[in-house]
Amino acid sequence: MKNIVVIGGSKGIGSAIVCSLVSENRVFNISRTSPENSHQNLIHYSCNVLTDDLPEIEAIDTLIYCPGSINLKPISRLSLEDFREDFEINVIGAVKTIQQYLPKLKKGNAPSILLFSTVASKLGMPYHASVAASKSAIEGLTKSLGAELAPTIRVNAIAPTVTDTTLAAKLLRNDKMVENIKERHPLKKFLNPEEVANMAVFLTSENAASISGQIFEMDCGIVSFKI
Repeated sequence: MKNIVVIGGSKGIGSAIVCSLVSENRVFNISRTSPENSHQNLIHYSCNVLTDDLPEIEAIDTLIYCPGSINLKPISRLSLEDFREDFEINVIGAVKTIQQYLPKLKKGNAPSILLFSTVASKLGMPYHASVAASKSAIEGLTKSLGAELAPTIRVNAIAPTVTDTTLAAKLLRNDKMVENIKERHPLKKFLNPEEVANMAVFLTSENAASISGQIFEMDCGIVSFKI
C-alpha cells in the first residue's frame, strides 16, 4: 500500500484520481473543501495550499498536484493581478508543496510527482494568455525537476483538453456549446475526469517506471491532428 498525497482531490479531476487510488493506497487529500466520498484509506486535511502551513505527513511515495484555473479573457482585460493569481495557483502552490514534501518523497517507495498542464500550452488559443503562461511554467518545471531528481524521483505532467468538471462548467453550459467543443476535437469528444484519472494512476505506478520528464497530451486530437 503506497502513501499518496493529492493536492486538490475534493473536486473534478482530483476527486476522480482519489477515487481511483483509494481502495489500494493510503490517500492524503489536501484541499480547502472536504471530499464528497469517504473511505477508510482516505485522510483529509482542510488547507489552503497558498496561505496555510502544509500538514506533516510521515511517509510519502507519490505527490499529485491538481489545482488549476480557467481564467479566459482578452489580454486587454487581463490584469497583472490575474496573471499573478493564476501563477500562484498553478506554479507557486506546486513548488511550495514539492519543497515541503521532497525529503519524505526521497525516502519513498518508487517515488513520483505528477503535475498538470493544459493543451493551451502547445496550441495557441485566444483568451488563454494567463493560464497558458502559468501552465507552460509547469511544463518547464516538470522537465527540470525530472532531470534534477533522477534517478530517485520520477516527475511527469498531464496536459488535458476540456474536461467535464465544475472548473470547465462555463465552457459546457448548454447543448450548443457542448456540441461546438466536440466538433473542435478530431475525435469528436472531450474528456471526462475518469479518463484523466486512469492516466494519472498509470503514470504514478511502477508500470511507468521508465517514464520521467514527459508531458502527456490528452487532447482528443486537437493538438496532434489537423483534419
